[in-house]
Amino acid sequence: MNHSLFVTKRDGRKELINLDKIHKVLNWAANGLNNISISQVELRSHIQFYNGIKTSDIHETIIKSAADLISCETPDYQYLAARLTIFHLRKKAYGQFDPPKLYDQVVRMVHLGKYDTHLLSDYTEKEFNEMDKFIDHWRDMNFSYAAVKQLEGKYLVQNRVTGTIYESTQFLYILIAACLFSKYSSNKRMDYIRRFYDATSTFKISLPTPIMSGVRTPTRQFSSCVLIECDDSLDSINATSSAIVKYISQRAGIGINAGRIRAVGSPIRGGEASHTGCIPFYKHFQSAVKSCSQGGVRGGAATIFYPIWHLEVENLLVLKNNRGIEDNRVRHMDYGIQINKFMYQRFLTDKKIALFSPSDVPNLYEYFFSNQKKFEKLYIKYEKNKDIRKKYIKSTDLFSLIMQERSSTGRIYIQNVDHCNTHSPFNAKIAPIRQSNLCMEIALPTKPLKHINDSSGEIALCTLSAFNLGTIKDLNEFEELANLSVRALDALLDYQDYLIPAAKISAMGRRSLGIGVINFAYYLAKNNVRYSDGSANNLIHKTFEAMQYYLLKASNELAKELGSCPYFNETNYAKGILPVHTYKKSLDEICNEPLHYDWEDLSKKIKIHGLRNSTLSALMPSETSSQISNATNGIEPPRGYISIKASKDGILRQIVPEYELLKNKYELLWDIPSNKGYFQLVGIMQKFIDQSISSNTNYDPSKFANGKIPMKKLMQDLLTAYKLGIKTLYYQNTRDGAKDMQEEMVLFFQEEGCRDGACKI
Repeated sequence: MNHSLFVTKRDGRKELINLDKIHKVLNWAANGLNNISISQVELRSHIQFYNGIKTSDIHETIIKSAADLISCETPDYQYLAARLTIFHLRKKAYGQFDPPKLYDQVVRMVHLGKYDTHLLSDYTEKEFNEMDKFIDHWRDMNFSYAAVKQLEGKYLVQNRVTGTIYESTQFLYILIAACLFSKYSSNKRMDYIRRFYDATSTFKISLPTPIMSGVRTPTRQFSSCVLIECDDSLDSINATSSAIVKYISQRAGIGINAGRIRAVGSPIRGGEASHTGCIPFYKHFQSAVKSCSQGGVRGGAATIFYPIWHLEVENLLVLKNNRGIEDNRVRHMDYGIQINKFMYQRFLTDKKIALFSPSDVPNLYEYFFSNQKKFEKLYIKYEKNKDIRKKYIKSTDLFSLIMQERSSTGRIYIQNVDHCNTHSPFNAKIAPIRQSNLCMEIALPTKPLKHINDSSGEIALCTLSAFNLGTIKDLNEFEELANLSVRALDALLDYQDYLIPAAKISAMGRRSLGIGVINFAYYLAKNNVRYSDGSANNLIHKTFEAMQYYLLKASNELAKELGSCPYFNETNYAKGILPVHTYKKSLDEICNEPLHYDWEDLSKKIKIHGLRNSTLSALMPSETSSQISNATNGIEPPRGYISIKASKDGILRQIVPEYELLKNKYELLWDIPSNKGYFQLVGIMQKFIDQSISSNTNYDPSKFANGKIPMKKLMQDLLTAYKLGIKTLYYQNTRDGAKDMQEEMVLFFQEEGCRDGACKI
């Protein structure tokens, strides 16, 4: 190595390269790590140095050299690379390694217009100095490399044009806490700030992207999921399109319920014109969804919902596939098809299904969600009415088409609308669930917009976070975590701005939260149980019972202080009906675990004092936020011990937690023989979760004769999911034999959808 190389300093000066200084930084970063070779990192770095190299380029070369050594055999390189990146980011942000005092940081950042001015009006310098004592900046060193790169790319306040970084992560965590608890009394809020900071900065509570990147800044829109319902009128269609654009521009994932739109050929204005049908309006929505590129990274993402009995269903089911022409395809959105027990019965008895235009069959669409008995009675009545336009299709043909398109695209989702309404926190007669969201875990009431400022419509927003199951040692820990999460997210509802009146009305009236989990696969491995064999069933029953019990308890306690949500009377909770009273009883056949908490006493307290929040739980994919916590994502099994995430900075490798200790305990996705065990776990979780679960189906064609998944198997799984009370099915993943060399890869930036962060958690 030529020691006479010169480096270019940040201020433009040139000086001789100081290899001892580099060696010292590497030694510091390697402290406490195992199987690290500093000399190997130095050797890889030195061969890339050149005369006149910038100091910042030296840092980045060393970081890249360390990151390239990350493997299952040497997992600690992910922490070495992370610490070197933290060192580099702090130098960029502060010109030195040590962060400034919190108060000085806030004053500077408010002056620059990067932090919310309310921070300085809500808190005194003395209070900021007290918060400063809560901060442990060394917690920055617990991030993995993939986590730090996500923080750098998405979360830390920065100038995205120049790349200037303004903060480090512990300021992010403490100031989120400060913003969310600012309205608490002065004698309470410092305690809550400390506790919430500790829970988030030690990864016990995982926060979604909008909160991590936005809270503390002047931007105040933090909802991850937006549900918009469209009526069968041009005014409503245009209002829906406008609402889509507004929320896509704020990087939210969108669910669009378009099931009311009448079928092609339906009369308009008494026959003055013939309706063009659904597809032109779906194209209109697609244009709205893709109109904002969200910083040039990708277009927006949306899922459209429609009922299985819609007259155009055969054409709507193929909209995403690669056959056909642009005129009859709408490929850049995903689709959720809505099914109920009556339709499954038609399939099981091999009877035909009658397809209708919703405009021709009054009340049928409403009863499809709100009253299953009335739906069945009215459906049969309309079938017999010869004056009503209809089309018959063999039920086996229709269900086969659904599963064929779900298999080929992976993006035809399933919503069991009866489960969404019979096992629901909402009274279906007053506030039925008519749709889900982009990622199929939200189940909230919506009402169509008549126009963009319509105050009678209802756009549902859901505010998310997640518990890290990997940090749970005792189920009673959920009590503190639930208390902190519910209070913080409830405060966020008042703290944020609303783009459309219909969204504010819903958020303020229902105050819906969706708290989920991350690190589920690690939790199973740590407890020596598996997805596939039923060994985890009782543990998961106990775990999710505790989680939901303490979430409801926290919301009940908050209602005593601040009052129940205004629309509490529209919930089943108001009648003392809890999820443990309405779950699918067939679950008892697969799990005999008794209830361990006093649900009847909680039910009485809820009837007396109410709940601050209409909903508390939802299980989302959580791809990005789980990465920050170095956790496995959501409830999914990992595809490999090492996952490779593509980012704008290149390939990011992340190892499953405690790989060396638990590598024989993890059950990898393609080693799981069938969906049966996974479905059982989802059903058990759904017993307690009051919204829905983003759950996937997975198939390896090589496990079947001729390398083809039998239609019979697909149908069996669909019916099993229904039998277990599962409300929604998200992706269908099919293993591609041509990509066996990349089986460990989890593609972070997919074409679109929740896993690339569109759902913001």
